[in-house]
Amino acid sequence: MATQHLDPTDPTAAPAPTADALADYLRAQATEFLRALRSHRESGTAGNGAEGAVDAARALRRSARRISGSLHTFQPLLDADWAEGMRPELAWVSGTLAMEHACAARLERLLQALHRLSGAPVFPRQPTGATDGRSPGTAAGTHPATPERGNLTVGAAKAGALLDRQLTLARTRAHSTALQALGSSRFHAIADKVALLASEVPLTPAAADADLRPLAAAAEERLTDAVAALPLVTAGSPYNAEALIHGLSPDPAPHPQDAPWHQVRLLLRLHRYAREVVLGDSAAVDVRLPAAGEALDRHRDASEAAAAAAQAARTPRIAPATAYALGVLHADQRHEVEAARYAFQRCWQKEAVTTS
Repeated sequence: MATQHLDPTDPTAAPAPTADALADYLRAQATEFLRALRSHRESGTAGNGAEGAVDAARALRRSARRISGSLHTFQPLLDADWAEGMRPELAWVSGTLAMEHACAARLERLLQALHRLSGAPVFPRQPTGATDGRSPGTAAGTHPATPERGNLTVGAAKAGALLDRQLTLARTRAHSTALQALGSSRFHAIADKVALLASEVPLTPAAADADLRPLAAAAEERLTDAVAALPLVTAGSPYNAEALIHGLSPDPAPHPQDAPWHQVRLLLRLHRYAREVVLGDSAAVDVRLPAAGEALDRHRDASEAAAAAAQAARTPRIAPATAYALGVLHADQRHEVEAARYAFQRCWQKEAVTTS
């Protein structure tokens, strides 16, 4: 079956979705946000407090992202001042709540990679529960040649200990930041606005007879253009030496090659949310989208893990063996970045098909 594109000129398409569909979607997501917030508050006294809080925080992030993304895509149909004020606040909520679990998943990923590369025990950790979609394992693909394990094992344990200290500290700080954010007047103001959204969506007068499909199609076109601009030929190479050289330089800035891929991941998410609004739950699913999203999530995870390894390697006065282990770990994660790019390329260039 051919994929279901959001084409407003297709005469065989279903009746045009109107602003009512957008209002229903936003009210539903606002209700999910409020339900998750109530669950998060109740988890403090529940027997499964930690697990319940993790699940509630994930649900809060999920609904906040969908509301914010829909405000971005369909902003011409919404009160401009309200939408512009809500979007950054919801992004702040989602980003703040994600930091703690991102740190935990990054540490898990790096320690597992150190153990795989060296065969040495490096503080094995128990699963941390929700990881915001971040897979602690490694991406599919062929790894670079395993270094001399004797040399690597010498520094692997100390490298693991250093990463454990740095990322555990970062996770603790992120946890404190999230708790402070949830108790702040800023968050309470956002929750009040979401509560109003659950009952009333501030549409413009012109939205009454508007067709949602052109705006959703524009989101899809932005994604298509961004994917077309990616260096997919380079992504087909087995290893990108330039990425390794940059990551081990004294410059702590984010890797310049990664930014376009992170942007595609964001645009893919906006496209998915637009499809949810326009096509609804019963719509056929483009089977490329989950696989593409998974590849881009692995790309993000490996990119951030490589940056953490490089940052640890810049720690003053560490032993040469520790620095060597961190350098090998960085190279391994940059190779995972390349493997994720290759997986995305293979997935995206397949003919788009749908399942019902």
